[in-house]
Amino acid sequence: MQDIFTKIAQMPLIAILRGIEPQEAGGVSTALVNGGIKFMEVTLNSPDWQSSLEIMNDKHGDEIILGAGTVIQVEQVERLADIGVKVIISPNMDADIIKATKARGMLSMPGCYTPSECFQALKFGADILKIFPADNLGVSHINALQAVLPKGTRICPTGGVSLSNMQSFQKAGVFAMGMGSALYKPKKPTEEVEEAAKQFVSAYQSAL
Repeated sequence: MQDIFTKIAQMPLIAILRGIEPQEAGGVSTALVNGGIKFMEVTLNSPDWQSSLEIMNDKHGDEIILGAGTVIQVEQVERLADIGVKVIISPNMDADIIKATKARGMLSMPGCYTPSECFQALKFGADILKIFPADNLGVSHINALQAVLPKGTRICPTGGVSLSNMQSFQKAGVFAMGMGSALYKPKKPTEEVEEAAKQFVSAYQSAL
């Protein structure tokens, strides 16, 4: 488990591929790898998400960290484990999903917003707290949460993270950051995805 945390920490940017289709999966995932981003999340409200995950896993294997997002049913966790998904990501804090995820040896990343949700998620075994939506209250909300959460809690702001604000989250000491439409939209040309990935990676590295 520590290996995957180390791998994330080396480049803690998550590409959220909401709406991706299987015919895009190979090209988009390769573009992201070429751009320097290796943590990818396929949301389960995407068309034929299982095929997209399988294509990406077959193409890249352990070169990438494959995550599944918008996981809201325990039954989905079992299917995702069999595909080879490493991280289960949800928009909400669901104790049953966290427990099922940990039982299958995967990383748990539930969506939280309030201190109560954060503490409950940690109690049930969450590895990373997805603070969603992050742009509503911005960095001040992240700082307030970090002031009361246990030292070392891994926080990942998601929702509205862009090139213009990511460095402020980074400087707040978050563990990772999730990028959605600022990085990928359905049917976006792969060369544009790669260029966007390079811009995010460059912005991250310049703030180290």
